[in-house]
This record gives sequence, C-alpha cells and structure tokens, in this order.
Amino acid sequence: MSQKWDYNSNYPAIDDLRNKAKRNIPRFAFEYLDGGCNEDVNLHKNIAELREVELAPYYLNNYEGVNLKTELFGHVYDAPFGVAPVGLQGLIWPNSPEILAKAAYAHNIPFILSTVTTSSIERIAEITEGKAWYQLYHPAENDLRDDIIKRLQACNYPVLVLLCDVPSFGFRPRDIRNGLAMPPKMTLKNILQIMGKPNWAIKTLIHGTPNFATLKPYMPKGLNMSQLGQFMNKTFSGRLNAEKIAPIRDMWKGKIVLKGVATEQDTEMAIKLGLDGIIVSNHGGRQVDAGQSAIKSMEPIVNNYKNKIKIMMDSGVRSGPDIARTLASGAEFTFLGRTFMYGVAALGNEGGNHAIGMLKTQLKQVMEQVCCKSTGELGKHLIK
Repeated sequence: MSQKWDYNSNYPAIDDLRNKAKRNIPRFAFEYLDGGCNEDVNLHKNIAELREVELAPYYLNNYEGVNLKTELFGHVYDAPFGVAPVGLQGLIWPNSPEILAKAAYAHNIPFILSTVTTSSIERIAEITEGKAWYQLYHPAENDLRDDIIKRLQACNYPVLVLLCDVPSFGFRPRDIRNGLAMPPKMTLKNILQIMGKPNWAIKTLIHGTPNFATLKPYMPKGLNMSQLGQFMNKTFSGRLNAEKIAPIRDMWKGKIVLKGVATEQDTEMAIKLGLDGIIVSNHGGRQVDAGQSAIKSMEPIVNNYKNKIKIMMDSGVRSGPDIARTLASGAEFTFLGRTFMYGVAALGNEGGNHAIGMLKTQLKQVMEQVCCKSTGELGKHLIK
C-alpha cells in the first residue's frame, strides 16, 4: 500500500545527496557509481542534452491539481518512475538492494533487480511481495538461463527485463585504476580508503562481504577474486540477438522489456519478437562514449513507434524536472539509478524513502508550475 513520506529538508537536491555520498563511502566505491566510460563524454551528454528540453506553462487553463499515478503493464503505480538496476549495489552501500526494494514497494513504484547485484531473486520477491522486476544478463548456457527463469516464475516476478547493451564490458579507467575491473582486486590504496570511512566499513562488516547473491547457487565454492572474474566472463555472454530472445519469449508468460535500446532498428526487432516494452538507454553513459545521449536516441523511436510498444527511458535522468522532461519527450515511464544510490550512500536506511519523496515533490512542483494535471499530458507542454 502506498504511503506518504516527507523527504529530509537538509538534502533537497540530487547534488546534496551526491556530495554526502562522496563523503560517506570509499573513493573506489563512489567512482564506480559516479563514473562513465572512457572520457565520460556520453555521461555528460546524457545530462546536458536532456536538460535542453523545455516545457511551456499554460497559466490560464482550468486546473484541478496534479495526479502522478501512471498505469504500466496493467498496474497503476503511484509515480511515473522506478528504481533502475545497478550492479554491485552492496559494494556502494551495504544492504542497499533491500533498502531500495523496501522503499519502492512502500511507495508503489517498480524496483528492478540486476543479475549482478548483491541480493537474491527470492529475497527481493519476499520484500516486494512479488512486485519487483528482474533484469537478466543473458547467460552463455541455456540451462542456467532456464533455471533463473524458473526461479523468477516461482517468485511471481511480473516483468523480465532483457539487457542488450553489454555485449562487452565498458572501458572504465577509474575502475581499472581502482582494481574493480574483472578480475577485481583489493589494493593497499583501497584498504586505506576503507579505513578512512569507518561507518561504511562497520556496516559492511555487519552485513558481510558483498557477493553476487542470485548467482551463488551456480558458483563453485571458495573462488578467489581472480577465479570470480573468470567465472563471470565464462558464465555470461552478454550479447543478445533474435535467436536468443525468441525462446525466452516462449518460456516467459509475463511482460518482457528490452533494456539498452538506442536505435529504431532494435525497436522494430523488439516489436517483431512480441516484446512488451523497451527502455531507451545507454547504460548511464557507462558503455559507449561515442554514442548518442539517451534523449536524442529516443526522439526518432517515439516519432515512429509510439503506441506500438511501451517506450521508457533511463540514463541522464537525475531529478524531478528531468523526469518531466523525459515524459514530455514521449517516454511513458522513466527509471533512475544513480539518484537512488546517492540517496542510500548518503542517508543509509532512509535514503530510498528520501530519494523517492524528493523526486515526487520536485516532479509535482514542475507539473503544478506548467499547469499539467497528469503525467500523460506532459507532451502537450513540450517546446519543440
């Protein structure tokens, strides 16, 4: 059931959360969360080009107030945004997948669990009473794929999200310097950073070393860091095509969303394969520095495929005004990753509730200001 939450007025903006998070967690964890790939060009384009979108206010219209409720796949959510999947969440802040899943469930918004995060399919299903979504990194072996899907079906996950934009690991210089490439390693520099963040260290000690909880049943016991990297490279192919998606469509009776779409060609393929939605995304600028921003990629997709498939977007969406800009540009729903992780890294157990409350407040203010009563009508305010 949805509840009303107040946000912490000491942190009314995303930059407040980001700055607090930076002070709270080791540098290697913050840079893993905050950075993009290569020279961060697309990371910055995502934000800058989204914020070029402008909305027109119609002050003299009859106006009855704001309704943030948004229907998606037969469920009415209390806001038009959800929690995007993020890998290694427990490395950034201990127990963060569960913190965010609880907050998302309380606020009646979707939480997407990543294959490579630090809570299991079963635990997140328990927290959300089967309302979470699941993002699948495509396994190299069909037996593993099938077993994960069976576990999801047993837990009544309603939406399966297929990730298509990680055919290779992004080249992320910060993570390489920090030993967070595959295979990861713990350096003296990282140990010193941990010693400088005792609260993070103590909470990590209490919750235990982060691990790929969903994948634990498939991993040989006693893997060291080098062997873990080899296991991940061997276990997941990452590259999707029609031949790999078709049997998943046959097996999965719920909704399927393709995440990482950046072209009309892939959108058309998703429609032909009978998928239910796409998330236009460039992985938050973490995969292809030479690519387009997500908002630029979405424009021709919306122009040519709106009403043929559910179109959603993430990447570069940080705030309530960003959500309004994205919806006005044609997305039917949005997802945010870093904003929620900044919230948890800044405020711990209260970070999820705070971030959701902050975003709702910001979005509502924008809609009230431009005199838009529902999220589906924001497109009428778009200045083209």
